[in-house]
Amino acid sequence: MFGNTIAEVMELQKDTFPFRKLPWIQTTLAEHVLLLNGKQTEGIFSVSADVDKVNCLKTRFDRWEVPDYKNSMVDGNAPASLLKLWYRELYDPRIPDQVYEECVNTEDPDKAREIVDKLPELNKLVLTYLVHFLQQFSHADVVSCTKMDSSNLAMVFAPNCLRCTSDDPKVILENARKEMAFMRTLIQSMDTTHIANLT
Repeated sequence: MFGNTIAEVMELQKDTFPFRKLPWIQTTLAEHVLLLNGKQTEGIFSVSADVDKVNCLKTRFDRWEVPDYKNSMVDGNAPASLLKLWYRELYDPRIPDQVYEECVNTEDPDKAREIVDKLPELNKLVLTYLVHFLQQFSHADVVSCTKMDSSNLAMVFAPNCLRCTSDDPKVILENARKEMAFMRTLIQSMDTTHIANLT
């Protein structure tokens, strides 16, 4: 499940979930964050979960097992941390290198949507699902609980979606801000309503 390309993940799950258009682990972990009151958890996605709990959860998911959280003392931070790990360890970035420069040079919502529309279909679906998921956390009533607004969410997830193509530390540092701005633009302005039908 971890460390593969998105295409390899889809290949791995095709016998178990032949009709799914999105990676099972992506949607299931997202659902578990919500199930375990992630929208009421202060610092969700930014607070690290207990390492042992995350590793235990990872082992279960690698065996296609859906954990039963009753009496497990697991909160939303564990699936949230594992979801971030899954995105981070994907072999290829959600946004391919070919459009990286376009991404870090725009904060225009229309231009950002055009870039997303150009992505390979699977990348586009996975990214759109992520944005749709994060948009649920960007509403004011949720932010009042989590203290994680769209800027904070973008800061956490931008490095998991865009990978700087330069080795120059100065460029990497400068682009980190631009990557975050692009991700924030998607969270704040992208229409993702159609993605809910694919889960």
